[in-house]
Amino acid sequence: MRSLFWRILASFWLAIALVAGLSILLGHMLNQDAWILSRHPGLHKLPEKWTQLYEEKGQDAAQDFLQDLKRKYHFDVQVLNDSGEAVVPGTFPMRAAAFEARQQKDDQRPLPWRRLTAEYTSEKSGETYLLIYRIPHPELDAWHRQSLMWPLSALGIALVVLTLFSLLVTFSITRPLSRLRGAVHDLGQTTYQQNSLAQLANRRDEFGVLAHDFNRMGARLQSLITSQRQLLRDVSHELRSPLARLRIALALAERAEPAEREKLWPRLTRECDRLEELISEILALARLDADMGSAAPVDLPGLLEHLKAETELSSTEQTVAVHTEPGVSLSGWPNVLERALDNLLRNALRFNPAGRPIELTASMIDDALHISVRDHGPGVSAENLAQLGEPFYRAPNQTAPGYGLGLAIAKRAAEKHGGNLVFENHPQGGFVASIVVPNETKA
Repeated sequence: MRSLFWRILASFWLAIALVAGLSILLGHMLNQDAWILSRHPGLHKLPEKWTQLYEEKGQDAAQDFLQDLKRKYHFDVQVLNDSGEAVVPGTFPMRAAAFEARQQKDDQRPLPWRRLTAEYTSEKSGETYLLIYRIPHPELDAWHRQSLMWPLSALGIALVVLTLFSLLVTFSITRPLSRLRGAVHDLGQTTYQQNSLAQLANRRDEFGVLAHDFNRMGARLQSLITSQRQLLRDVSHELRSPLARLRIALALAERAEPAEREKLWPRLTRECDRLEELISEILALARLDADMGSAAPVDLPGLLEHLKAETELSSTEQTVAVHTEPGVSLSGWPNVLERALDNLLRNALRFNPAGRPIELTASMIDDALHISVRDHGPGVSAENLAQLGEPFYRAPNQTAPGYGLGLAIAKRAAEKHGGNLVFENHPQGGFVASIVVPNETKA
């Protein structure tokens, strides 16, 4: 990050310094005459002052004024009228004028002074005067050095201020990048903490948006890593029990007589079936995290009627009442949704009393699609509702067979559709499990 810091700082600083320096130098080089006429203390507003003095106090006062300027600033002044005649004697000697005329005939020989002209029209009399200044080069060079002190000082101060500004801008870019780099490192080491980018996420610029999105990604990855570790621990625990029972049954079969061994085969078959069922549910849960292609429109009425028929076929003592609001639709993965609702229905079959139908409904509530399965059983205690849907979790009072993966599969399917799985006890009795999908994810 140090290399990037110095590159950004140098880029800002050099660009600003180059623009400022070139602006001053180009202005000075391209407009030297204008620069001298406007900046030299002896020439500044000289035409106005001389014209006012000449018209108000006469020729002598105007001539004395020019003599004082020569003594003070060491340059000569000539004043000519419209006819090219001298208005006052001025301070330029005749022999110097003759020398200048000779030098002008020979362009290869430079003059020992710089010649500048300024034209001024009097507002009072309307007369136009041409003022010719001849400044010796040593005097002009000395003034140039002095006149450039203030711009150079101002440039130096500006560069200091701009350097501080460049540092501020550079730090505002590299510090967030350094924090993001640290967060990426922590995420790779699985030690990422959400509050590590909390201050950066409060910024209202692109870095704040990036930090906010990174926090969400980090939280999701940490959740997946934690869930994966917990799932591996739970799978190990759940697989250990049927494997232990199989080992015991096999050990008994090895020492048993043929007649007793025949009695053990059904037990071994049941344990193998349970193990196969558990592995199938674990694989189904894992497949929900895989890429399953793009979403497609789901025929909700047809899907619910299909689930009703399958449920009533598998359990002749139970019935399912389906209610679908007109116009409800969903875009998603039909197979995933069918597996989730089938698990919810199977869970309801375990607790629903005979003679009362299981209610399967699809309706719009508060601008969200609710696909609900309600049974009329004893429900779930309030302290256990929050833990439902976690892999391998079973309520303490649950005696029905199962591994606690059915609700976890349904929950993961709801999240894959951009929604969530909500559990609640119905006010009139029974338990309700609802897949809630916000409106923006509907087709």
